[in-house]
Amino acid sequence: MSKNKVNAKREAYAKKQEEQGKKVVTWIFGGLIILAVIYLIWTFTMMA
Repeated sequence: MSKNKVNAKREAYAKKQEEQGKKVVTWIFGGLIILAVIYLIWTFTMMA
């Protein structure tokens, strides 16, 4: 029974880590997109 408990805890931890990892990746890509938009705006204002 203790092995089942350990496996259940391990699976729950893995699921939690996966969800947090997806959240971090989403934030990183969102930040990169925002930085790209800011760079585009800055570039167009320098050329004007």
